[in-house]
Amino acid sequence: MPSEPSGDAAQAVARVAHMRLLVETMRRLEARLREGGGADRIEKQHRAGKLTARERIAALLDPGARFLEIGLLIAYDQYDGHAPAAGVVTGIGKIEGRPAVIVANDATVKAGAWWPETITKILRAQEIAMRNRVPIVYLVDSAGVNLPYQDGIFPGQYGAGRIFFYNSLMRRKLRVPQIAAVMGPCIAGGAYLPALSDVIFMVEHTSFMGLGGPNLVKGATGQSIDQESLGGAHLHNATSGVAHYVAKNDADCLDMIRARFRQLPMPPSRPPATEPAESAEGLYAVLPPDHRLPYQIEDVLSRIFDREDFLEFQSEFAPEMLCANARLHGYPVAVIANRRGFLKPRIGGIIYTETARKVAYFVELADRAGTPIVYIQDVSGFMVGLESESEGIIRAGAEMVETMSCASVPRILLVINHASGAGYYAMGGQGFDPNFTFSWPSARIGVMEGDSAVQALYSAELAKLKKNGAATPPELTEAIERTRADYERWLDAKYAAARGHCDALIDPLETREVLALALEVALNRPRAVALALETL
Repeated sequence: MPSEPSGDAAQAVARVAHMRLLVETMRRLEARLREGGGADRIEKQHRAGKLTARERIAALLDPGARFLEIGLLIAYDQYDGHAPAAGVVTGIGKIEGRPAVIVANDATVKAGAWWPETITKILRAQEIAMRNRVPIVYLVDSAGVNLPYQDGIFPGQYGAGRIFFYNSLMRRKLRVPQIAAVMGPCIAGGAYLPALSDVIFMVEHTSFMGLGGPNLVKGATGQSIDQESLGGAHLHNATSGVAHYVAKNDADCLDMIRARFRQLPMPPSRPPATEPAESAEGLYAVLPPDHRLPYQIEDVLSRIFDREDFLEFQSEFAPEMLCANARLHGYPVAVIANRRGFLKPRIGGIIYTETARKVAYFVELADRAGTPIVYIQDVSGFMVGLESESEGIIRAGAEMVETMSCASVPRILLVINHASGAGYYAMGGQGFDPNFTFSWPSARIGVMEGDSAVQALYSAELAKLKKNGAATPPELTEAIERTRADYERWLDAKYAAARGHCDALIDPLETREVLALALEVALNRPRAVALALETL
């Protein structure tokens, strides 16, 4: 009979099985969302002589280039599942060797109409283009505002109008190239998105651009006119002069965009790189199925960063936080990562006074040297208690937050496990405008864990019952279990991704490549621009 696996081997098997289950669950959801409106609507798009949004992106990108999709899970658990990816595909990839942001309406999802979360995704894509100074391409194929949800789309500081505000900033102030291809309808206020871009491509017989469609024109003016005559490709190229290029079909239009990209300056080539010291395959075996148990963060870092030039900073001081200089695909980076477990007399994952001061100093060093910062988060928060307060942890934490907030170098955040409390903020949290935020499917982003919430909410009541020798009433037991269930749902990585609390969930095996692409995009922005502290 085969021998039973050893304790360590059994643990490794359990860890791999747990992470593989999380990844497979994520992959199944992603595959369903990428189907958009489904096979019938995809076929309808093809019968109209048009490619789907994802087919257009695949044809636009360099052969074999990675498309890092941003916000795929946005709103997947809302609208009864009728708004996959909120009807718009956004992400980054390379076109003619140049990093670019792409926004493509998915016309298989309610004719590409805008949901409230569509605005959120487009604004995030524009912010990536602005902050990192990379070109942005809009592949427009949209019926406009989803009218039943107009109150969450049209008004407000971050409503649809902000898209055009960002358009204007990129065009007039930031000099970020904007290329718009109208490959289907582009109606009403949405027409200002291409109009505020640098160049507009239109596809004959399938493009329409106008402030009102034929039906609205008929109702408003009594004028009867067909769509092509009102706002087709030839009207806007030959008569109105609004558009700049006419393409014969989708493929021709995408070829013309690629030709336009060949006119743009080439980014610097990547520096020489070495492979990580250990294989990425081992990443599945690092995190325990129980998120509370310890592991070695070095087992993560050694599978992501180059084997050369990894040098830990102050390795014996505040060791609960690992700070190191490293390389990622040859690019110098500063790594800040939480250790987990018991590091006598400290507990990994907790930020102490010395931890905060160590990180603040390390961030200042990186900023002076112009070195991008990569945060690897598994943080449970700041230490509490008399000793910590007496040591001035509030002031030390403020210094950690301040140096991180004011750093002019690119910052990229990866959450692999806990991201709790103010520790999440201090380690490059989303509210502090990192260039990119990613999560493993094991990530848990929230103010605290469910057990801690139960303790905070019900401890006094439970203590009183215990003191009086009374049993816990059923309604209190139910409330406690409901709180635990709510927190488990809120802390699920998919829940966070559905609400835009990270740019993307990523398979641990793809971490190195995803971080490297994000870093390459972030480094496109000259540091002199960042030092100018321009406000978006």
